Amino acid sequence: MATPFSHTADGFETQFGTNHLGHFVLVNRIAPLLRNGSRLINLSSAGHRYSNVDLNDPNFERTPYEPFVAYGRSKTANILFTVAFDRRHRGLGVRAAAVHPGVIETELARHVRSGPDFRRSSTRSLKNGLRMVRNPSDGRRFLKVPRLRCGRRVVAPAEVIGGKYCENCHVGEVVADSATISGVSEGVRAYALDPYNAEAL
Repeated sequence: MATPFSHTADGFETQFGTNHLGHFVLVNRIAPLLRNGSRLINLSSAGHRYSNVDLNDPNFERTPYEPFVAYGRSKTANILFTVAFDRRHRGLGVRAAAVHPGVIETELARHVRSGPDFRRSSTRSLKNGLRMVRNPSDGRRFLKVPRLRCGRRVVAPAEVIGGKYCENCHVGEVVADSATISGVSEGVRAYALDPYNAEAL
């Protein structure tokens, strides 16, 4: 999350390559093993609200690099992949949902913590719906809740969460793409659920 600008061994911007493309390859390779009634739960983030994907410049070759914009692009890609995967596999009885698991104080934020603006970034993140920061021990217990509830039909049947973004143990409401980051505490940007955007990705 919010890494310095760099590339994967395959030449992709690090966050997009790691957070999206690696999972895209893995899931598509194991997809034939998924049977009727299976669910794919993709871990995304409320951080998707920072940015839509930019398919014309995914590697920041023409755009100035912004660490949180890059993170947002990768997390939006997780949701878009969920939308497309769900559409392509629902006829086989396989459904997909994207989940924001909450914010846990782990090494995920190591690049943010090392910068001079960590406190300001943390405060901004909390205001942006990244709810509460937990320590790793409490976080392990907390992280199990949204994943299990989406995966085990506790919150809703597959028809309700299929192709959707879930947070705080419910399907996220769509918030306007034009809403400022500081004005949104919960919800999913419309661009992250756009079926055309999902197919293009």
